[in-house]
Amino acid sequence: METIALSLKGYTDLPPGKIANVVTYLALDAPPEAPPGPRPELRLVRIAEPSVARYRKLVGRVGDRWLWTSRAASTDAELAATLTKPGNSLHVLTREDAEIGLIELHADGPEAVEVNLFGVVDEATGTGAARWMMLTALAEAFRPPVRRIWLHTCTFDHPAALPFYQKVGFRPWKFAIEVDDDPRLSGLMPETAGPHVPLLKPET
Repeated sequence: METIALSLKGYTDLPPGKIANVVTYLALDAPPEAPPGPRPELRLVRIAEPSVARYRKLVGRVGDRWLWTSRAASTDAELAATLTKPGNSLHVLTREDAEIGLIELHADGPEAVEVNLFGVVDEATGTGAARWMMLTALAEAFRPPVRRIWLHTCTFDHPAALPFYQKVGFRPWKFAIEVDDDPRLSGLMPETAGPHVPLLKPET
């Protein structure tokens, strides 16, 4: 694995083909006080035996816009193992039977849960569907012995993501720098993915 010396004060140039963003970790140590209100058109359905192809399609619709690279870089076998691992669960948000979002929960020990993936498709942004999905999922996840739920977001994510999580009740507790290969250069994701992140092609 290629390594670089990261300056902890100032700038660090990245090798060609690499992308980087700042990651914020947030945690919630108690369920939100306000339960989600009724939304008859919305349902959050746990998918007991997810189809990898169906899962990839929905993740792409939600995450390509924000350069969600981890799932694109995983093999079908790796995704199947993740989705069926004991303690992990996939929940799909539907609106009048159309899939418009997902939340993926991973057990992190006996008392903690990680929100590994969370998001809605572009056309559902700003409708309140994401908030309803998060509050519904949190109410379900905060059952004994769970005492903590955590997640992370980054500077590649939707600009409203960090304020959204904080309004729900999550509190920041750690920063990290994430460096990765640009998946658009290798063909893992289309060049149109992540339009807010410049695509720097190697000079020929």
